[in-house]
Amino acid sequence: MTSATPRFSDSPNARSKSITTANGVDTYGTLNQHAAGNVAYQVGVSEDKGTRRYMEDAHSFVIDYAGVRGQGFFAVFDGHAGKHAAEWCGEHFHEYLLESLNATPTATIPDVLNETFHNVDKRISRMCEESEGKIHSGCTAVTAFLRIEDSDGQQPFLNGSRSASPPSPAGDTKSEASSGSDTPSGESSEEISTTKDGKVKKPKKSKSSSSGSRIAKALKNLGGGSSSSVSSTPSNTVLHSNTQANTTPVVLPPPSLRRVLYSANAGDARGVLCRAGKAVRLTYDHKGSDKQEAKRITDAGGFVMSGRVNGVLAVTRSLGDSAMKEFVVGSPYTTETELCDDDEFVILACDGLWDITGDQGAIDLIRNKEDAQEASQTLVNHALARQTNDNVTVLVVRFKSSPKHST
Repeated sequence: MTSATPRFSDSPNARSKSITTANGVDTYGTLNQHAAGNVAYQVGVSEDKGTRRYMEDAHSFVIDYAGVRGQGFFAVFDGHAGKHAAEWCGEHFHEYLLESLNATPTATIPDVLNETFHNVDKRISRMCEESEGKIHSGCTAVTAFLRIEDSDGQQPFLNGSRSASPPSPAGDTKSEASSGSDTPSGESSEEISTTKDGKVKKPKKSKSSSSGSRIAKALKNLGGGSSSSVSSTPSNTVLHSNTQANTTPVVLPPPSLRRVLYSANAGDARGVLCRAGKAVRLTYDHKGSDKQEAKRITDAGGFVMSGRVNGVLAVTRSLGDSAMKEFVVGSPYTTETELCDDDEFVILACDGLWDITGDQGAIDLIRNKEDAQEASQTLVNHALARQTNDNVTVLVVRFKSSPKHST
């Protein structure tokens, strides 16, 4: 793979690829494109510069990710010291993840996510070094991969091919794989069992046999583009037919398989799942105020002053920040959660939201919002109304219709 020189606009504001909507059910892996016929979930994205001079956030999502109907990739990137790291991740992170999925078909998904974070981190650091001082930014990241798999974490319906052929990442040859995720114990708004490495244990199946009956009905409709309460077209998107050359058929998995939400984050961008109305945090806030993170930094020869690494950076993990890479690492915190009938939606957002509201507060604000786009805008408006001093980006993925209950 040859190296590609990143191209950025002259604007100091980060730019995410425009959100569009394809007629029918297929997006063919197009970045930030809804499918009018998608009945598996809804995606809503809203953002605002807030009181900051520039917008340094970016976001991305891919419907039917890796060529499997019902899968999805979702991410929010919160930049600092410039837009470049966040903007680049918004354009290319999903490509690096897809490449890692194909390159290491026997690896677990948390390990694949860990490898992807390290590869992206190295690519951004190299980009900064090659810019001769013009680029020195970094970004925090929260990503989620909704995957369809069997009870052993495998996808036998792909007939030996783990995923669709990936587009070529805008970087050079893959760097060596890392040894595994560094995952401290995160806190959650609801008690939830975790393994020693921080992974969420598989939840017990609900009385309705996990999400089998509901998902079975949904997946039966996935091939035909039928409408559903979870597939409305957001009002801020462009509706058009997808005429891309890539028309590789999307694989339709058996309806009996489970859905697993794999999450990974570096920094203080956060992911929160709504399970039966209760907030379950999927990520870990990597901040200088965290005792575990502070010890790691001091053990490496750095220091934390006023909650900032070497008195400069408030987060202890990020992508980029090459000048501080010895202390501010790119190793993500990862979790895996098998979705069940109680799981309603997930929120991915930067700290511009979480500095204003807690996990449960965010869940309560949007639980009755049927439309994911409306839900994401509600959270952005809430942060702005309470005078957040940061950029705000919120991505909401709704797995099912909101429950009918009185407020």
